[in-house]
Amino acid sequence: MDQKYYDLLKELSQAPSPSGFEQPVQRIIRREVAEFADEVTTDVMGNVISRLDGVGDGVGDGRPRVMLAGHCDEIGFMIKYIDDDGYIYFAPIGGVDAHLVPGQRVNVHTAAGPVLGVVGKKPIHLMEPKDRETVVKFKDQFIDLGCTSRDQALELVELGDPITFVPSLERLQGDLVTSRAFDDKMGAFVVTRVLQEVRRRGQAPVDLYSVTTVQEEVGLRGASASVYGVNPDVGIAVDVGFTSDSPGINKKELGDLRVGRGPIIARGANINPVLFQLLVDTAKELDIPYQVVGMPRATGTDANVMQLSRGGVAAALISVPLRYMHSPVEVLSLQDLEHTIALLSAVVYKISNTQMFIPQ
Repeated sequence: MDQKYYDLLKELSQAPSPSGFEQPVQRIIRREVAEFADEVTTDVMGNVISRLDGVGDGVGDGRPRVMLAGHCDEIGFMIKYIDDDGYIYFAPIGGVDAHLVPGQRVNVHTAAGPVLGVVGKKPIHLMEPKDRETVVKFKDQFIDLGCTSRDQALELVELGDPITFVPSLERLQGDLVTSRAFDDKMGAFVVTRVLQEVRRRGQAPVDLYSVTTVQEEVGLRGASASVYGVNPDVGIAVDVGFTSDSPGINKKELGDLRVGRGPIIARGANINPVLFQLLVDTAKELDIPYQVVGMPRATGTDANVMQLSRGGVAAALISVPLRYMHSPVEVLSLQDLEHTIALLSAVVYKISNTQMFIPQ
């Protein structure tokens, strides 16, 4: 990966964007797409919608509309209460594992900037044996800012301020990297890069919409609104996908899915079968490594609501393999990102009309 793209991925990963508080990331996206999109808009939900016109004159002109959606929100927390001694009590935003939180460093994101805190934990020496094996409920966890009173804490933070884990992008061995919030600022990175790549290659036979959606982690809300507004013929969600290449995960339940073996293409009820085959055929033609995962029910991603918008949309899901999802140490392969970008950048040139995805 070129250094400038690595720097962009790192910038996105560092920007705080818990669901409902995504605009620090969206400002970066708007800056990046301004130079090559034909139009950039932000809707009332906070979704950023970037359009690249296809071959022909004017918007539309009978061309298929293709929407790529990568949600930019991350899991996090929110301040609920501050006690008399200045300790902060909080609630999760999205699906956070309570096991992971005690002992972590966190940033409280305020109007004046981030404030560092730590999630406190009773020393193991002072715990009853039975408590050592018990998960501390969120309502009993607290953040220590180093304050000595409620008033002192309120000089720094406010009720309702969002909170994130501290870790940012770091390199591991080979092309593996780790960060919080690859789910799914990585998807926002991919759809932005695809728009840029299609601009570089020249006009496609479609009008391409790159949408960085909000509030996916709390109910696919941003995609529900943006897909209705875009009204695409084809919608492809770009998200992260579970892998079974680390200890303790059953391949018989999940499938044999690995970091470094290319994007994961979903197949199942949520996925248009013609679009699935087009993605697979394109990957084979270009020697892009890929993996397939069976999804017998709804995928739990923006593809769900894209498929069911208005009269129906030909939907697909492309996932980048990710270890340790919804943790502060998510791990992925930079090469998997590049292969995902290459596949999506190629497939938009193979969509010629709005009827080709009707199952026969």
